[in-house]
Parts: sequence; structure tokens; C-alpha cells
Amino acid sequence: MDLTGQVAVVTGASRGIGEVVARTLASAGATCCLASRNEAAAKTVVQAIEEEGGRAIAVACDIADGDQVEAMVARCTAELGRLDILLNNAGITRDGLAIRLKPEDWQAVLDVNLTGTWFCSQAAFKVMLKQRSGRIINISSIVGAIGNVGQANYAATKAAIIGLTKTLAREGAPRGVTVNAIAPGFIDTAMTQALPEKVREELKGHIPLGRLGTPMDVAHAVLFLASSGASYITGQVIHVNGGMLMP
Repeated sequence: MDLTGQVAVVTGASRGIGEVVARTLASAGATCCLASRNEAAAKTVVQAIEEEGGRAIAVACDIADGDQVEAMVARCTAELGRLDILLNNAGITRDGLAIRLKPEDWQAVLDVNLTGTWFCSQAAFKVMLKQRSGRIINISSIVGAIGNVGQANYAATKAAIIGLTKTLAREGAPRGVTVNAIAPGFIDTAMTQALPEKVREELKGHIPLGRLGTPMDVAHAVLFLASSGASYITGQVIHVNGGMLMP
């Protein structure tokens, strides 16, 4: 899965899944534009990529702001020449039971997770449709398919991303742009590491493979969808959850 000569934008690339995916794409030969609200942290990832022999730049960007997204994509194409891959990974949580969920927490999650994904996809589409090629990969979630107590806002955005993915896939197909989604299950990141050990063990009990996923499990799926080997796959949702959901 050689990505030499290709340019990838990864949102939320300063840590967690985004960082691992960025480093994986770079190791496959892609030049990466790391978009993050935390530019300093993104620059640390850039340094790691460069030490591993890759090439990357960091761009400060709040994806909930359409103007910032347009500026980020413009800088990426100006400095790197093109845009072949977009990973919409950035997301936030503001958990709370539906009956108590504050309107501002509902809106904040929609603004970043859903509207931010739309802003980035729209900006990338303008470049990719003109190129007549491109890959957009959206990060959904298992909770977008099954729901989760205390995450009405988050689950709603992740379910909506699936609908957005399928619509963009239909619109992009005539010009060679594929759009797919990956729906991770419970992944071993800082978020799940903060859970009590008893809760983590209970989670594992619901996963047929008996373990939490790793960011690399997600990165491998992204790498495949970004590669030429996935050129005939579009409008699909790849579930990376250890068998927790079997549609």
C-alpha cells in the first residue's frame, strides 16, 4: 500500500488515533498535513514523522470554523501541491443523560463532529473533483450504529456521518472520488484508559475478540481505504470493533 507522491490531510492529528494514522500514512509515503487546534502538539507529531523519514506540516485549525478549514486546505494545496486523502478524525464528547444534556453541549458536539466533518469534506471535494481523484475517509463510531447511554449528542453525530458518507460517495463517484467511513469500537486511547479497571474489563466482556482495539487497528483500515487496493470501494462503513457489532 504505497502512497508515495500523495498528500493527506488528517484532522485531530495531534494525539490518539489521529496521530497514529498520520504516522502510518507518512510511513507509507504520503506527505501529511496535520490539522489540529493544538498546533504545538501537532508540530511534535510532525517532528516524529520527520525522524521516521517522512514529511509533514502542521496547521492550526478549528474545524468547526468554515473559514479556518478553507484556509487550512488552501495552505495544504499551496505548499504541498495537491490533496489526495482526507481523514476526518477530529471529534469531541460532552456526555450526559439526554434528559439533562445542556443545549450548549449538544451544539458543541454537533459543531465539531458533524459540521466540522462537512466543512472539511466540502473543502476537499473542491480540490478532488477538479483532480478527478481522491479519497475521503470519515471516522464514525460503533455508537452511531447501536447508541450509548449518556451520548445522545455524540451518537447522533456519528450516525449522521454515515449518511453524509453515503451521500458524498454518490456525488464523488462520477469523478473518481471515493468516500468511506470507519466505525471503531472501543479503542485503547487516553479516553478509555481513564476508565476504572472494572469498567474496562466489563467492556472487554462484550467484545468477542476479548480486547480493546488499538489506534493501529484503525490506522490499518484507513491505510487500506486510502490505497489503490480500495479503488472499487465507496459508500461503505468498515466496522473495526473486535466483533462487538455484526450487522
